[in-house]
Amino acid sequence: VQVAESGGGLVQAGESLRLSCTASKLTFYGYSLAWFRQAPGKEREGLVCIAWSGNVTYFLDSVKGRFTISRDIAKNSLYLQMNSLKPEDTAMYYCAADVGDDGCYGLRHGIANSWGQGTQVTVAS
Repeated sequence: VQVAESGGGLVQAGESLRLSCTASKLTFYGYSLAWFRQAPGKEREGLVCIAWSGNVTYFLDSVKGRFTISRDIAKNSLYLQMNSLKPEDTAMYYCAADVGDDGCYGLRHGIANSWGQGTQVTVAS
């Protein structure tokens, strides 16, 4: 499955953004899905995963309570609602899909069948 992110942009600290990730050619049916980000000069970090079963696992404590993952299988779409954004949230955001992986174990380690090209999020102070 090929995926593509959208919804990034420039916002002020404290504002919100909603990122989307859409599958093309195939469907998200049977896939676990996750969001990652990478800031300049830093390693990619996993944020949160939604398993095929619907279970949600947060990989990064600093986004818990501010970021919410959701999906619409019928629309082949994954979302990341980001609230109370901080300058340190500035990064390129990526979605990833992994077939099965119902415990998000592979995605936790950055193992995925598909990665998007990313969407830039910039949070100004």
